[in-house]
Amino acid sequence: MIDVLVVGGGPAGLAAALHASAAGFETVVLEPRTGTVDKACGEGVMPSGVRALTALGACLPPGRPLRGIRYVREHHHAEALFDAGPGRGIRRTDLHAALLRRAEAAGVGPVPGRVTEVAQDADGVTAGGLRARWLIAADGLHSPVRRALGLDLPPGPRAPRRYGQRRHYRMAPWSDLVEVHWSRTGEAYVTPVADDLVGVAVLSSRRGGFDEHLAGFPALRARLTGEPATAVRGAGPLRQRARTRVAGRVLLVGDAAGYVDALTGEGIALGLASARAAVACLRAGRPEAYDRQWRVLTRRHRVLTEALVRVAGRPAAAHLLVPTASALPRVFGAAVRALQ
Repeated sequence: MIDVLVVGGGPAGLAAALHASAAGFETVVLEPRTGTVDKACGEGVMPSGVRALTALGACLPPGRPLRGIRYVREHHHAEALFDAGPGRGIRRTDLHAALLRRAEAAGVGPVPGRVTEVAQDADGVTAGGLRARWLIAADGLHSPVRRALGLDLPPGPRAPRRYGQRRHYRMAPWSDLVEVHWSRTGEAYVTPVADDLVGVAVLSSRRGGFDEHLAGFPALRARLTGEPATAVRGAGPLRQRARTRVAGRVLLVGDAAGYVDALTGEGIALGLASARAAVACLRAGRPEAYDRQWRVLTRRHRVLTEALVRVAGRPAAAHLLVPTASALPRVFGAAVRALQ
């Protein structure tokens, strides 16, 4: 029997495997896809995520330093800089490739396998044809492990069903800030990810194609003078809830543990942090403590993101958000610094 079986070979799963291996656990990662994997992602890694990647021993992938965040609405804008070091705009494929190289060097590179059923008893857990003392599920937003264990919760009657789509444009970035553009129907999240590449993610509760959503941001669309460089990728519904992050010998990390929205751009950083916390609880012999640690770790993010999503869902309030942030720079700065 191995010590830790990690289901999912994305950033959170590979981070969990690296932490588990460093803690002395015999670890196997199961991932049905091979090679580097792309997905809809804002690709802005917050400063805490950059520090987490460095702590894992992963060389920072190619990308662009990010000094802070700018909110834009028509002729209004508000911006604040990070004071705990820069974030980084990183193509999702480059991030995955860097973590894959680090995992393979540590002897925990993914092996092919798919998990749809989980069986566990007092001594261990069986999944994907393997037996382990513990299973860490890092299998994404619509986690099959979370569903198989009956841990899915409905989003709630008032929760909007929001979706994200992302495309890249071949052009030089015009800023070293992440820009969040606001409109009456959604948001556009703009991240420089290379010297000649800009990523644009559109977020909305209204269904429609990428170009249809982008039309709601005429000033941004006019600025995107480069040719589309990648196909559109989508994800959603973004909001996912779990009854708990610990079910017997199974711990949920990353998006599988629950997700509010992509609006604040903290997905990668929180996925890496949750992987580290889960393994720390296993190492301490207190896996049951992980659920509470996850709640503490993500509380600020959940409160801030919930508030922003509520504002986004009320056009009158969304119209005032950026002018208000511009008029109250200290308040906006404090909110941005909370993302570090």
